[in-house]
Amino acid sequence: MESANDDDHRANGSGSDDNRLPKKPKLSSSSFITDSEVIEEFGHHQPGIARINNGSFGSCPASIIAAQKCWQLRFLQQPDDFFYNNLQKRILHSRGIIKDVINAEHVEEVSLVDNATTAAAIVLQHIGWAFAEGRFQKGDAVVMLHCAFQAVKKSIEAYVTRAGGSVIVVHLPFPLSSEEEIVAEFRKALAKGKENGKKVRLAIIDHITSMPCVVIPVRDLVKICREEGVERVFVDAAHAIGNVHVDVREIGADFYVSNLHKWFFCPPSAAFLYCRQSPVSPDLHHPVVSHEYGNGLAIESAWIGTRDYSSQLVIPEVLEFINRFEGGIEGIRTRNHNAVIEMGQMLANAWGTALGCPPDMSPSMAMVGLPANLRILSDKDALNLRTHLRDHFGVEVPIHYQEIKELQDGGDAYVTGYARISHQVYNKVDDYIKLKDAILQLVRDGVTCKMLGSE
Repeated sequence: MESANDDDHRANGSGSDDNRLPKKPKLSSSSFITDSEVIEEFGHHQPGIARINNGSFGSCPASIIAAQKCWQLRFLQQPDDFFYNNLQKRILHSRGIIKDVINAEHVEEVSLVDNATTAAAIVLQHIGWAFAEGRFQKGDAVVMLHCAFQAVKKSIEAYVTRAGGSVIVVHLPFPLSSEEEIVAEFRKALAKGKENGKKVRLAIIDHITSMPCVVIPVRDLVKICREEGVERVFVDAAHAIGNVHVDVREIGADFYVSNLHKWFFCPPSAAFLYCRQSPVSPDLHHPVVSHEYGNGLAIESAWIGTRDYSSQLVIPEVLEFINRFEGGIEGIRTRNHNAVIEMGQMLANAWGTALGCPPDMSPSMAMVGLPANLRILSDKDALNLRTHLRDHFGVEVPIHYQEIKELQDGGDAYVTGYARISHQVYNKVDDYIKLKDAILQLVRDGVTCKMLGSE
C-alpha cells in the first residue's frame, strides 16, 4: 500500500532543471504592462475605497486569482493523480524560484509555509526545545525589538519563556533620524543579555517593523550579533520581499521569513522560510506533524495534511506577472518607494507635520504625522480614527499611536498619531488626496478622537 512517504511523491531535487529561475524576458517598452491592464488586474478591489494599506494583507492580481482557481480545479478533478504526480514537483519548482529571488545557496534551505506566524512558530519551537532539553541554560536570553509583531511575542511566550528562557526587549525610539539610533539601542540589549555570565541564544530582528514602519539595518545588526557571540539570528521580514531588496546570503542570518502575499502578489496565504544549512537544520520541524516528519523541514512543510496548496503553486505565474513591469521586482519596489515618499511629504506638508523617519529608512510604506488637533492619545483613539476614516470617508489606512516620552521643542514634537500609508502598483494620487482632505475636514470641524469614540 502506498503512503505519503513514498519517494515518488517526495522531491528535494536540488539537481533538477525545474528549479532554475526563468530568465526575465527582454521586453520592449511597448510590451510592458499598461496602466489600463493594471486597472483591470485589480478591478476586483471594492470601488470607491482609497486602499492605501497594502502592507496589512497585500493584493492579488486577477490573472493570479485565475491561475489559482485552475490549480484548485486540477486537485478537485483528480485528487490522487494531483497528489502523487504533481503537487510535490510543483512546490519544488516554486521553492526553486524563491531560492533564486532571495539568492539562497541551496533549494533545501527554502521552505514554503502559510505565513510569517507559522515560520516564527517553527524557529521558536526549536529554541524552546533547546531550553527544555538543557542545551540552553535557564535564564539565557532571547533579544527582540519592542515593536515585534504580536504573533512573534506570543510564540516567545508559548515556546521560550515557559521553557526557562528570558526575554530582553530593544526599545527603539520613534520618530527616528538615523540608523545609528537603532544600532545603539540594540547593542545595549545584547550587553544586558550577557550580564552575569548569561548568553544570548537568539536575536529576533525585524527587517521592516510594522507599526511604526521602519526599515531596520539588518545586515549591520546580524554582523553585531556574530561579533557578540549570539547563538542564532532570526530575521522576521514579513513585509520584505517585493518591498526591499532581499539577499539572504548578504544578510547572513540563520533564519529569514517573508510573506509572499503582502508585496509579492501571491494570494493569501503564502510565505517562505529560509534556514541556512547548518548542523541544527535536522532539528527544525513544522509544528503540524504529518507523514513527512523527519524528512527535513522543507518536505515536512510541503505536506501538512489535506489542504489547499494553490497559493504556493502559483509562484511561477506570479513571477511572470512581476516581469511584465519594467525592471521586474526591483523596478516595482523602486517606483513604489519613490511614490510613497512623494505622497507622504505631500500629506505632511498639508497637515503641518513630518515623516516619522528619513526616506531611506522607509520601504514602500511611510509613517506620516497626523495633526495634533485630533488628540490621538491612546491605541483606542487610533483605532477609532481608522474606523471613522473607513466608514465615513472610504479610506483604508492604519493609524499608529506613539506615546511621547519627553516633550521637546520642535514642529513635530507633540505629534502622537501617524498614518501608515502604502503604495502598490494599483494606487493613484487621488487615493492620498482623499486621505488628505478627510483629515483636514476633521480638523476644520473640530473633531477629536474622543468624540469619535462616542459614535
